[in-house]
Amino acid sequence: MLVDSHCHLDFPELSGDADGVIARARNAGVGHMLTIGTKITKFDGVLAMAERFANVSCSVGIHPHEAGVEPKMDVEKLMTLANHPKVVAFGETGLDFYYEHSPRAEQEASFRVHIAAAREAGLPVIVHTRDADAETAAILADEMGKGAFTGVIHCFSSGPALAVKALELGFYVSFSGIVTFKKAEALREVAKTIPMDRILVETDSPYLAPMPYRGKTNEPAYVTQTAGVVAGLKGVTGEELARRTTENFFRLFSKAKAS
Repeated sequence: MLVDSHCHLDFPELSGDADGVIARARNAGVGHMLTIGTKITKFDGVLAMAERFANVSCSVGIHPHEAGVEPKMDVEKLMTLANHPKVVAFGETGLDFYYEHSPRAEQEASFRVHIAAAREAGLPVIVHTRDADAETAAILADEMGKGAFTGVIHCFSSGPALAVKALELGFYVSFSGIVTFKKAEALREVAKTIPMDRILVETDSPYLAPMPYRGKTNEPAYVTQTAGVVAGLKGVTGEELARRTTENFFRLFSKAKAS
């Protein structure tokens, strides 16, 4: 089976047909999905989706876009929310200097709180980074010096330097439908360099539908398209890519339960 390691099932584009979305994913060979928290104020909806379906886990966190407007969280509050058996990670968190919907200082402070919670709880952190490669790498390295933690750079769309640093820190690297886009040759070159035991695949649905669905609403079933492209880049069969990325997912998100 495949795992969609990052999707947003609570977003209205998908939540209105949640049963259909899950059924289509299952029919496509997608056996597990991780639905992602982006706002503490909307976490109840994220958790409800994970509770509703046996093959869905969730994370709790504040997207960098929301760092300036969501309630301030400390380590203890995040860890309390993560006590639920369906919560397997913190995030998504990180830095987005492309849109800068929240001040950079507040993004960094929120990022570090999520990392501290991940370290304390022994759960991974899901990192979003855009136009902030050097700053993201610096924070991850600095925080790693305070004590080990693990995580993933999700929807990887950065250059080789961040990929190398992430791997050095023990992180995983997840590829979305972007890797299938015609103009993403540089990203495909990065994908070729990621060891098979560190690769994940995701949709980031309802966004970033892979080819040939680009422009449509994305959903977990479409992770098969991304996986097929990544398998070709790695020179392995689709079955091997599915097996390895599933193993990687459950190794990283060790609290998640295969159904």
